[in-house]
Amino acid sequence: MLVTRIKTAVVLFLLIFLVLFVLPGWTWIVFASLLAGLGFWEWLRLTPAPYTSPIARIVLALLLGNVLAALALAAPVFLMAWLTGISLLVGSVFWLLVVPLWLVKRWELRQPVVHFIVGLVLLVPAWCALVSLKSVPPEPWLLLATMAVPWIADIGAYFAGKQFGKRKLAPAISPGKTWEGVAGAAVCMMIYAIAMNQVGGIFTALSVPVLLLLLVLSVTGDLFESLMKRQAGIKDSSQLLPGHGGVLDRIDSQLSVLPVALLMIILAVGH
Repeated sequence: MLVTRIKTAVVLFLLIFLVLFVLPGWTWIVFASLLAGLGFWEWLRLTPAPYTSPIARIVLALLLGNVLAALALAAPVFLMAWLTGISLLVGSVFWLLVVPLWLVKRWELRQPVVHFIVGLVLLVPAWCALVSLKSVPPEPWLLLATMAVPWIADIGAYFAGKQFGKRKLAPAISPGKTWEGVAGAAVCMMIYAIAMNQVGGIFTALSVPVLLLLLVLSVTGDLFESLMKRQAGIKDSSQLLPGHGGVLDRIDSQLSVLPVALLMIILAVGH
């Protein structure tokens, strides 16, 4: 399992490297749209609603991915700007206000229409952030610096949790997470903020308060997906990524971090 996990991670890393640094710029849009489509397909599997028949899931996922790609590649700039602005606001409200209450109440998605809409709220704002951050100079480094937040938090939480973890963070949702792990992730975030301050420029927008908030969102995104899977009675969102589970299993924290991060960067730099 470990060997498989490492092989998959290497392939993903090389793919992202190629798309960001070697291939033409439009390939990132296609890649981000592919992630959104696959994530939506997995999301539709988390409910027994009628529209989640295998064929319907594929059709809806293809439709979302193609519509998003077409918007980014062919739509007028003002339309993309409008979509991005609205989606960032909706996504930020969802993650900052709705999801914390959702986790406390442990609501279940029973209505197909609501389930469908929530899936769009999860994926469209994150897609907008992926596409928009890629175009912010010095591209693609700000995008990578933002995406690194959940990665660094996960590393800090893993080692601190392994070494010191005793008090469970949310045992009914994700038994493996501990408060000590969160503390370790917070220390890593503060070190990361200092590093970003040394880099200077737009990277100073990733300050200590911003990164600590993004850390909270990273944990929130992880817990939210864990709750959805637990309620659906499945371990992984799919088996698309050998050794890792599904696309949602790998981007759950990115879904919550990216929209809020972009909104805060916009507010910080005034763009």
